[in-house]
Amino acid sequence: MKPTLTHIALHVADLEPVIEFYRSYCGLEVVKARGAGDHRVVWMAEPAKKDEFILVLIPGGPGRQQVEHDYSHLGFALGSHDDVDKIAARAERDGRLAWPPKNEPYPVGYYCGIRDPDGGVVEFSYGQPLGPGATNSSIE
Repeated sequence: MKPTLTHIALHVADLEPVIEFYRSYCGLEVVKARGAGDHRVVWMAEPAKKDEFILVLIPGGPGRQQVEHDYSHLGFALGSHDDVDKIAARAERDGRLAWPPKNEPYPVGYYCGIRDPDGGVVEFSYGQPLGPGATNSSIE
């Protein structure tokens, strides 16, 4: 049997602001929660993909302090160039913009980076080979 990627788990310092960020900025919803208080673990997913891939948020982490050239991130595709500009403007107003919008050659496309409340970066892109706005159905 071949392995299938089903989730990413993030250990976060303060659970509730991170849940709200992924709900508000990324459109994820809580699809499962177990435990309570400092032991509450939350599963979040895109509504139509909750049986395919989830983001697991675990409280009590150390928080992230990404240095300037650490490009670790979660990636979300958007439907247009304009959508990237809009979310970047929102993030700038909210004091969350990590990387301003930039256009790079294929397969990177047009993207920006937004810092979540735990200090991790989320990339929002258009024109990559995956998701909405895909310019090619193959990553070759």
